[in-house]
Amino acid sequence: MTEVSTRVDLALLGIRVDVPVRRHAGAGPSDDGHVLFGGAGAAVPIRSDSPYTLRGDRLLLNGADLGVSVEPVRRPRFYDLRTADDVPYEQIAKLHGADVLATTVVQTCIRYAEDQRCRFCAIEASLEAGQTVAVKRPEQLAEVAAAAVRLDGVRQMVMTTGTSAGKDRGARHLARCVRAVKQAVPELPVQVQCEPPGDPATLGELHAAGADAIGIHVESLDDSVRARWMPGKSTVPLTEYRAAWAEAVRVFGRNRVSTYLLVGLGEDPDELVSGARELIDMGVYPFVVPFRPLSGTLATDVDNARPPTPRLLEDVTRRVAQELRAAGMSGTEQKAGCAACGACSALQTAGG
Repeated sequence: MTEVSTRVDLALLGIRVDVPVRRHAGAGPSDDGHVLFGGAGAAVPIRSDSPYTLRGDRLLLNGADLGVSVEPVRRPRFYDLRTADDVPYEQIAKLHGADVLATTVVQTCIRYAEDQRCRFCAIEASLEAGQTVAVKRPEQLAEVAAAAVRLDGVRQMVMTTGTSAGKDRGARHLARCVRAVKQAVPELPVQVQCEPPGDPATLGELHAAGADAIGIHVESLDDSVRARWMPGKSTVPLTEYRAAWAEAVRVFGRNRVSTYLLVGLGEDPDELVSGARELIDMGVYPFVVPFRPLSGTLATDVDNARPPTPRLLEDVTRRVAQELRAAGMSGTEQKAGCAACGACSALQTAGG
């Protein structure tokens, strides 16, 4: 079994182990425990029915040692602290992988009504469960980021947001948050994530605030798939996404812009790879991630949806990684963000 095949298998079948750093619900695409797979960050499902287990730091498949090191990520020390206004740091931002600080700066979304919601998303579930706060203030994020860098060696930060009703779709609050974090820890690379802002000039504001990279996530380039899985978000036409990606590449630079492509939504795999190639030609990194139904989403509660097969996920991942290598693009070269972290995808293992 190759390392890529094993990494793909883990992404879908998970591992039977307890881990101290785990994410429950949220915007997706993962609802996972965080481990180091061969030294690299990996977000994998924690499942009692998985054929994969650990003995020490060795990965076992049905009891057989695969020769791969897997080590749970340690609970960060900053989780023990509270902000100046007495909010637990863990409710402001969470550790992803071994060294990535991640936060959703606005935990509500105008598209969360059932007839509009992305069917793989549970962005408001963690808020309803009392695990986070609705709006993270810039000064709170700056305080937590400084502590995470100082205490736990965090090396990058990701800020995403639910979509707001404003024309900027939440980008301007992101800019305020980035500015505050950069004032507190200037050396910390930050990626922001949002829908295409109504005014493309807003992308320049995000960059001027100090953002090093940006994710503008489309999830699928197939309009029929978008209409089914993202009824609200699909009202933003692909032409608007392409214009936003082009402007973002102009502002942030090639391989500083990324987008999610979810494998398993029903899109033709050849067309998915072709779409990824189109994005790469634009200078946009297509972060290929398996769709997996998360608890609390419509995918599980209504659709009873299923993830892709390992064979499909590995095939698409390998082909997109090959396109990235041919273009001289890699996730590890990005300063911050999901592609730089790589924990939710097997792309980096495949050489992308």
